Amino acid sequence: MVITDAHRLPTNEELTVEEVKLSYSTLHGAAFHLGKYCEPQNNEFMLCRAEYPNDCRKCIDYGKDVTSCTLEFFRKLKKSCLDEFQQYVTCLERSSGDCSFSPCRKTQKVLDNCVMANMNIERPYIQYYVSPKIVDSKRPPPPKEPKLKFPDATPGLSDDAPQPESSYPYRRMI
Repeated sequence: MVITDAHRLPTNEELTVEEVKLSYSTLHGAAFHLGKYCEPQNNEFMLCRAEYPNDCRKCIDYGKDVTSCTLEFFRKLKKSCLDEFQQYVTCLERSSGDCSFSPCRKTQKVLDNCVMANMNIERPYIQYYVSPKIVDSKRPPPPKEPKLKFPDATPGLSDDAPQPESSYPYRRMI
């Protein structure tokens, strides 16, 4: 992509945000609850990215919201269910090479009960994140691109114009 003087690049202050410095197994273990807790922020960010696929600068603030929500979730999880979560993550790390959920269902159930009791977040059903949802956004939709008009375009044929005989009579006429 070519950048000209007309483009405004974000400053370092706009891009700098506190990072989520956690391991894969920690994020993997909390993924279902984290996704449910930060769903509105994540949906808004993904909607912005879909509406502006070529200009990610417009979605920086929504990305910051997702990151701050993630940090808030892990702080609350640490306060309320730290022991249960550590047991679950340890099970995920040590039971298989790919952090599979299946060997850790007992510790998962204990964590799910703790998160439900203390944070009021129910573990979503298995197809929750792939089912279609309508996002009700408060921000206005992006401006529609104007339809291109070409002044020298060839005019189309009218519907009653004569059509020549087909060179391939066995093919369907479309």
